[in-house]
Amino acid sequence: MRTLGMDVFKQQKVEDFYEIGEELGSGQFAVVKRCKEKSTGMEYAAKFIKKRQSRASRRGVRREEIEREVDILRDLQHPNIISLHDVYENRTDVILILELVSGGELFDFLAQKESLSEEEATEFIKQILDGVQYLHSKKIAHFDLKPENIMLLDSNVLLPKIKLIDFGLAHKIDDDVEFKNIFGTPEFVAPEIVNYEPLGLEADMWSIGVITYILLSGASPFLGESKQETLANISAMNYEFDEEFFSSTSDLAKSFIKQLLVNNKRKRMTIKQALNHPWIKPEDHRQILVRRQSVINLDNFKKQYARRRWKVSFRIVALCNHLTRMMKMGHLKAQAKPITGIVESTLATFERDLESDHEDEVLVRRPRTRKRSSTS
Repeated sequence: MRTLGMDVFKQQKVEDFYEIGEELGSGQFAVVKRCKEKSTGMEYAAKFIKKRQSRASRRGVRREEIEREVDILRDLQHPNIISLHDVYENRTDVILILELVSGGELFDFLAQKESLSEEEATEFIKQILDGVQYLHSKKIAHFDLKPENIMLLDSNVLLPKIKLIDFGLAHKIDDDVEFKNIFGTPEFVAPEIVNYEPLGLEADMWSIGVITYILLSGASPFLGESKQETLANISAMNYEFDEEFFSSTSDLAKSFIKQLLVNNKRKRMTIKQALNHPWIKPEDHRQILVRRQSVINLDNFKKQYARRRWKVSFRIVALCNHLTRMMKMGHLKAQAKPITGIVESTLATFERDLESDHEDEVLVRRPRTRKRSSTS
């Protein structure tokens, strides 16, 4: 990857050019805020990414990782992918000025609907596939496709436009270089990630299979009681189409999922094959009717959605109780500096645990690349 210069990472104060507004969201090392460009009045989203200050530190994001994300975003221009407008840098943060995506998460939108046919569902899946096809045409793998990274540009329209976001784990795939890593969100990662095998574009296709499974049923195919159980389920291909959740699901839809949730990545559907699958692109009138008449089990979907939100709230309360007990037991001293360090450390640990449901990056090993031999 080429080193990005100061012309890309502008060293001026971002506040001189943008009015920074309210917080829109946050992750372990990033905060997203609404902002307005002073020269044009256009609204954007400012993503403040905390930089890692030293090699020994585990807090913040390494400079080379931020550069990789910026390098990839600068190369993307597609209706279903968030766009990068500008980049600023100060002593502690890199600030990405991104397209403002204000329609919320796709799954949040669907949870509010009263009914949903498979035909309507495929209109959203098709947009996801279109975005991924564009990425894969540029040999870019997202590696973190999940409901939280599938947003709507505007939810107040008849057919909202999908936007794929968060390219923090994305990589350009070089056919001549073997790339291995263990990262992503456990619930959605492919077997080759779990097994620390060479990675490629196929990993995104697996994630689309998991997303589709959840969208059609509300159930998650591999989710266990713990991160370890989830990864074991993926490695063992331990999933099924439970009649309780899939009684009204068409065979076409199940076929689409089955051809994505394939352990052997070479036999998994490619993005081109997925776009041409009859569930996405019907071949005759009968298949059109099947999609139109098959309905999503929204009751199950909404229960799963509510349970996810409840688990997040529960863990926040648990963290507060844990900090209170620590203070009562005298583990937190009166000095401000030690308190800050312990609280930040506990928060970081809590966020990593919390993100096993939402944004967990399982960075068990450092990424490994090596040149493939001509015989491999």
